[in-house]
Amino acid sequence: MKILLVSDIEDPYLWEFYKPGRLDPYDLILCAGDLKAEYLTFLVTMSHAQVLYIHGNHDERYAKRPPEGCVCIDDTLVTVCGLRIAGLGGSARYREGPYQYTEAEMTRRIRRVNRKVRRAGGVDIVLTHAAPKGCGDAEGYAHRGFACFLPMLDRWKPKYLVHGHVHLQYGVDRLHAYGETQVVNACQKYVLDWPEEDEE
Repeated sequence: MKILLVSDIEDPYLWEFYKPGRLDPYDLILCAGDLKAEYLTFLVTMSHAQVLYIHGNHDERYAKRPPEGCVCIDDTLVTVCGLRIAGLGGSARYREGPYQYTEAEMTRRIRRVNRKVRRAGGVDIVLTHAAPKGCGDAEGYAHRGFACFLPMLDRWKPKYLVHGHVHLQYGVDRLHAYGETQVVNACQKYVLDWPEEDEE
């Protein structure tokens, strides 16, 4: 099973220079925030895959025009293709505006999502915009990670946490390990091959 991860930067290969069939290999598309609504609408239209997204800190424009045909999973857990996926969008608060949270605010959101994860018997992928603290975040105040993500990973041990927000041009690595969880920066595009043994 192939999962296309996207965030922050629209990939010209999949949009302006798209050729029919380029999205055919993907069974699921996960967006970790801060992409144009038109881009996500294009991806869901040109592929046979469902597109799930959470909000980035620049996605206030979605209030007037959300991505068509896509599913927002902020603050909830869904099961798609047999995978339990939880969504927690937004970044650390650094200015006024929506989709920005203090540690305390994000902790309260995690508690609500944890109840849904418990009822589902666990979670396979956590989809966030910000990174966990110390696992792919950046030194700048606006791009710091959430420390409150770490207890969630300790408790549920998801196979992946997928995030955006921190562009790779900032000099960060795309992949980090935290315990039993692989932390993946989805900036622009990354392909995840879900292990066959986990599909059964």
